[in-house]
Amino acid sequence: MWGMGSPKAGQKAVKKERVFDPHETACAEALAGTPLASFWQRAAAFVIDFIIVLAVYVPFEMALQYLVMSYTHHPVHIAVNFRLHDLEDLIWLVGYAGFLVWWTNGFTVGKRLLGIRVVSVVKTKITLWQAVERALGYGASALEGGFGFLQFFLHRNRCCVHDRIAETIVIKEPRREKKPARRSTQPATQNPMQPAAQVATPPSARPSNEPASKH
Repeated sequence: MWGMGSPKAGQKAVKKERVFDPHETACAEALAGTPLASFWQRAAAFVIDFIIVLAVYVPFEMALQYLVMSYTHHPVHIAVNFRLHDLEDLIWLVGYAGFLVWWTNGFTVGKRLLGIRVVSVVKTKITLWQAVERALGYGASALEGGFGFLQFFLHRNRCCVHDRIAETIVIKEPRREKKPARRSTQPATQNPMQPAAQVATPPSARPSNEPASKH
């Protein structure tokens, strides 16, 4: 009939319609009661990661400036500065922290050594964009004299500015307990290369080679 659409077309329209997904709430509820990393654990991990970034950045920047000045015939004057609010320098930290957090699902070298981990409160696994967004948030936390880092003490779940931007928290990674080695209940097998142990027989059980005395 005219004016009546196909029922299949209506079903397709319903399937394409986006509906509310409470998955994000379920991820946050699954983390309830998880111990959070302390400020000093996070600070120590950040210092370790920052030193690693500088150990790569400084030699690269010095070599680059030397090559540029030598090629342009300018007097060689090398000055290396690393500031989180500079985009060029922030890219290094984003490349290190963002990629590692995504690749390892929450770890950097510093966080691994301190036994802490970044987890998402909206996803079961940290996405690449979420990891990059969190690393970019370091620049926002460094503004105003680093007040974004100090918001750790003000937030209920110990979140800095970059944590809230990426919707992440930092937790203490539970230690894996080593399982005790199971003792084998089977008798030890003898090495075929070793001679068999000789069992001493009592004198009464030995066969007598002497002839019986005649009476």
